[in-house]
Amino acid sequence: MGKKDPRVDTYIAQSADFAKPILIHLRELVHAACPDVEETLKWRMPAFMHHGIMCGMAAFKEHAAFNIWKGSLIVGSDGDRAAMGQFGRITKLSDLPSKKILMGYIKQAMALNEAGVKTPKIRKPGLVRKPTAKTPPDLAAALTRNAKARATFDGFSPSKRKEYVEWIVDAKRDETRQRRISEAVGMLAEGKTRNWKYS
Repeated sequence: MGKKDPRVDTYIAQSADFAKPILIHLRELVHAACPDVEETLKWRMPAFMHHGIMCGMAAFKEHAAFNIWKGSLIVGSDGDRAAMGQFGRITKLSDLPSKKILMGYIKQAMALNEAGVKTPKIRKPGLVRKPTAKTPPDLAAALTRNAKARATFDGFSPSKRKEYVEWIVDAKRDETRQRRISEAVGMLAEGKTRNWKYS
């Protein structure tokens, strides 16, 4: 049988008047759809647990919110960015989907948790993964002439290789670039990272 948390009762009682019927309704639906659900507080908001976090609700000054933890797999998106959760700013019960639809979503969330399905990681807009630094042809040619240096370079992590590549590419004059390539091959042959002095 499910387990209610008295802190959720307190949370609802202390919420704004418009939010109380919304929170009570959501709580009842979650318990009806998932009889084994356990309540708790996460991030100081009511959360419903069933094989991990399943969903949560919150009340703010002017709106309430309902968040299905794996909502992108159920509702099809992470919802309205103007509010937490998939259902936007909820100010009255009619802002929510029907009881039947919401219970269907909750049952799907319950099934996903029982199956151990993980939430897919979402890349934030603007976060662009930098491509790995490509080895310039003149460095690659120098490394083919020194097997030990090549083995060290190939064994380094992308970030360690990038330190060498950027150091060489940043040279303003060709003479400087050739000197840096020569130094790089020497250091690599000794198994050294570009900034070995600081390690």
